[in-house]
Amino acid sequence: MKLALTEDQRLIKDSAVTLWKDKGAVRRLRSLRDTGDATGFSRELWAELAGLGWLGLPFPEEHGGVGLGVTELCLVLEEAGRTLAPEPLLATTLLAGSALLLGDSDAARSAWLPGLIAGDVVGTLAWQERARRDDDPPSCAALATPAGDGAVMLHGSKREVVAGVQADLVIVAAQHSETRELGLWAVPGDAAGLLRTPLSRIDHFPCARVELDGVRLSEDARLGGAALLASALDRATIGLAAEALGAMSAAFELTLGWLRERRQFGVPIGSFQALQHRAARLYIDLELCRSAVMAAARTADQPRVSAAVLGQAASLAAARTLDTFLRVADEAVQLHGGVGMTDEHDIGFYLKRARVVASTFGDAAWHRDRWARLAGY
Repeated sequence: MKLALTEDQRLIKDSAVTLWKDKGAVRRLRSLRDTGDATGFSRELWAELAGLGWLGLPFPEEHGGVGLGVTELCLVLEEAGRTLAPEPLLATTLLAGSALLLGDSDAARSAWLPGLIAGDVVGTLAWQERARRDDDPPSCAALATPAGDGAVMLHGSKREVVAGVQADLVIVAAQHSETRELGLWAVPGDAAGLLRTPLSRIDHFPCARVELDGVRLSEDARLGGAALLASALDRATIGLAAEALGAMSAAFELTLGWLRERRQFGVPIGSFQALQHRAARLYIDLELCRSAVMAAARTADQPRVSAAVLGQAASLAAARTLDTFLRVADEAVQLHGGVGMTDEHDIGFYLKRARVVASTFGDAAWHRDRWARLAGY
């Protein structure tokens, strides 16, 4: 498997570096937090991402996409992670988008995917009901109850739904009340009975609790079952690992700059061997993460990749990056000293984001256990 970037991939990465840097880095997230912005991200920037074709990177051309893959999208997500960009790029493309693209419903795919790629639709996936991912597939108490004429009524509650309030499309995981078969259902954001409450998280990214109180849907709204949910979560896990890679890289670079700038006993503190060793260990771990993320993204792009192989690649990337992001963020704050504990310094935002990322699709210990099970241990 080749891990070097092609010329086209380098162009995408360079464009992403330029765009996210021009948008003000962490200052933009700070401003959104301080002003109490109800949207939680920039609609203007969202339209710009669509105009660049980035929302369509992993989708085939016949659906209006660019026809590239998860690998190219991960390059964009990595740079977004560097600046802690709160735009729901991952939720729209790899959660909702994957469910639509890989699902069984041609009607739902035709109705939603073109708008998602064009930037007219923000999508998300409501799957989580417990504080942490505890099973594979995840536990699900939400119910889809037959209502006659092929329709169903959805009842239940979901937590930690990324961009849950802002989403025009919420794909919901629910069990059939009679067969207990897990299904994914495409729910319009304005559907009667869909209640969404914004949540405040330490990373300041938009998030919500979603409640379903008799949401009526036709059978065409069912996208697939447990296998589809697993595939969407695995692809999103790889994207989140790429985002984490970008965030930890930025935190590490901020820390190196501080070690060169801060002086003690008349010399830069970066000249102290003990601190050099700590920085060197972080660099090694970070580069191992880069290889794991690139390998996982390329695995996701392989034709007819099996669920087990994709799951192993996703969990390996997650296990490596989640622990490393936490370690880099912790060390970054410590190496900054007292200033690292203040809200005025940007490094604290990376620590908060690391805490959220560490449990978004399962923590590192869960992914290590899953990798071992899928590998036959």
